[in-house]
Amino acid sequence: MTTAPWRDPALPAAARVDDLLSRMTLQEKTAQLYGVWVGAATDGDGVAPHQHDMTADYDWAELITHGLGQLTRSFGTAPVDPALGAQALARAQRRIAEAGRFGIPAVAHEECLAGFTAWQATAYPVPLAWGATFDPPLVEEMARRIGQDLRSSGVHQGLAPVLDVVRDPRWGRVEETIGEDPYLTGTIGAAYVRGLESAGVVATLKHFAGYASSAGARNLAPVRAGIREFADVTLPPFEMALREGGARSVMAAYNETDGVPASADPALLTELLREQWGFTGTVVADYFGIGFLETLHRVAGSPAQAAHVALAAGIDVELPSLKCYGKPLVEAVRAGEVPEELVDRAARRVLLQKCELGLLDEGWDQEPTPSHLDLDSPGNRALARRVAEESVVLLDNPDEALPLPPDARVAVVGPRAADALAMLGCYSFPSHVLTHHPEVPTGIEIPTLLEALRTELPDAKVTFAEGCGVSDPDTAGFEEAVARASEADVCLAVLGDRAGLFGRGTSGEGCDVTDLRLPGVQAELLDALLATGVPVVLVLLTGRPYALGRWHGRLAAVVQAFFPGEEGGPAVAGVLSGRVNPSGRLPVSVPQVPGGQPWTYLQPPLGLAGEVSNLDPTPLYAFGHGRSYTSFTWSDFTGEEGGPAPEIGTDGSYDVSATIRNTGDRAGAEVVQLYLHDPVASVTRPDVRLIGYRRVELAPGEAARVTFRFHADLSSFTDRSGRRVVEPGVLELRLAASSADVRHTARLALTGPLRELGPDRRLRCEASVSGVG
Repeated sequence: MTTAPWRDPALPAAARVDDLLSRMTLQEKTAQLYGVWVGAATDGDGVAPHQHDMTADYDWAELITHGLGQLTRSFGTAPVDPALGAQALARAQRRIAEAGRFGIPAVAHEECLAGFTAWQATAYPVPLAWGATFDPPLVEEMARRIGQDLRSSGVHQGLAPVLDVVRDPRWGRVEETIGEDPYLTGTIGAAYVRGLESAGVVATLKHFAGYASSAGARNLAPVRAGIREFADVTLPPFEMALREGGARSVMAAYNETDGVPASADPALLTELLREQWGFTGTVVADYFGIGFLETLHRVAGSPAQAAHVALAAGIDVELPSLKCYGKPLVEAVRAGEVPEELVDRAARRVLLQKCELGLLDEGWDQEPTPSHLDLDSPGNRALARRVAEESVVLLDNPDEALPLPPDARVAVVGPRAADALAMLGCYSFPSHVLTHHPEVPTGIEIPTLLEALRTELPDAKVTFAEGCGVSDPDTAGFEEAVARASEADVCLAVLGDRAGLFGRGTSGEGCDVTDLRLPGVQAELLDALLATGVPVVLVLLTGRPYALGRWHGRLAAVVQAFFPGEEGGPAVAGVLSGRVNPSGRLPVSVPQVPGGQPWTYLQPPLGLAGEVSNLDPTPLYAFGHGRSYTSFTWSDFTGEEGGPAPEIGTDGSYDVSATIRNTGDRAGAEVVQLYLHDPVASVTRPDVRLIGYRRVELAPGEAARVTFRFHADLSSFTDRSGRRVVEPGVLELRLAASSADVRHTARLALTGPLRELGPDRRLRCEASVSGVG
């Protein structure tokens, strides 16, 4: 029997797919363009917006006779034993392959924002915590483990990372972002992509693009960003994750920008993404995003019209289920209302990716599934602990109240101290799915901070009072909380968020806030604890920054952890005890006051404090800030302050260096940051912006030389005509411990002609570390 060309692995993928497409009917081609979500709830509280009214009806047995593009969340819809879930997925894939003429299985996708969103799978820290580590290699290692767990379960595609840059911290999905800076987001995001892709899993960049800039911080609200904000803040992380990470899929965002929904924008999804950046993978819709073109955006009058608009824009796959790309699309093509060439274009991209994944090979079969799958292995937990430990930020410790004495009397007070879910973000399985299955155990061990602290300090006398709930107004528990604090040497006020979806939490998708006050009556509880006169250490377990100026100068210490995952309790307890020397740095600014939003550190001069307004937006703790239990000196800088500015061409490079020495009595990590200040440009520029960083771990007395190789491309920006350019002129390179803590400034003059840059521009500032004798 002769093997059809499309089955021949010796042929180029493009030739195989062209042969396959030529054999397919219209329905078989469109079947490759949608997913099916088996078991999706339609009765109200779902895990996707409008899930209750957008999930389509279908006959599974009849549907798969034409083939199937994707299987949606076989593990992430309801609690299922991992091995049984893998076996069920394998059976479904065999049924799909056997039902169609060509025997092609589906791509199985899952969420993996803070680990594989499956029952009994490791719940890693949320992306905001990844940003706080300033440690791309560690994030890459974490993503590789997540990818290995996905592949061992039969999953091909992971819907992560989120590369939205925070523009307003009131937005509910801040916890899912890496931070408020595009360079930090891009470098950490690209590392995550490399790790996931190294395991053979297709990484999906989301949400492309502009989603985090929604007006009023409301989920899905319109975006009114200008072309420079879009080009210089929103887009660079995606470009970096594609070029340096190798991501093979992109998810179109829900939002509209200046009246044009991302899912209907060929300038974004085709001209920029494919023609300028050279992307060749698949573009998938966010859940129900194509249907929203009709129901929410009103740029289409029917599901068929929505399908036409999305296909023309460049969306290849409708997720999570068929609503527009199924029967409505087939009928519209047959009626001559949608060109079949658009279907062919999308189907070719989908099938090319399936070819890469080996799903077109002859004799394909789902890999044998083991009788037991350990998705929360000791290795996973150790890595989750390490990420959590590196992410904890010591914001303040003015009186050296930390580390805690080992035999102290400690009153632990607050609504997040004894709740395991205080450690998890909204896309961790226990928070995301198990809230709908209260009878099912969490499936993984999640020590609370109270439990971890008692283990960490066995000789301490630790008492506990909840004080209040996370968001309810009841103050009845204040009396007991104050009593416990009054009896102690130190009080730990453990406050923060409860992750949830669509208003069912204080942080998470659809859980936006009007200002940055602590939820509920937690602020009043903190006031009551401070009134006792007992030293109070504030410990925050949150998904966003909250305004802390009200208590500045009154707290003994402040510790910030952003939903640090299943090992977050021991990690935070380790920082409190001193076993862990804190090294996290803020990926977002911490404001003084609850109002005055939106604001991030990427401000031009008139966005900063000045005499033209009585409002001072200066944050209490700046982007990049974080303290340690040891001390560091910075010396031997490249270039003298105030000296003549060295000259390089507008295509040149320059090294800036410093020696960092640990002058304390314990090992620690310093995060050396490089910021750019552009004094004069043809358009207004941020006063400072991050262009490089390096985490340096040093033993007591040890020193290292940190060198950044700055290239002129890193000074580029979008000019008035929309071109990305490098302008000649004087720049300042600022070596700093945060965006507000500059240790050395090196002036540099760019000379020569203005340069226009293309998609091959340099994106990264390379940094090297060498020992010092």
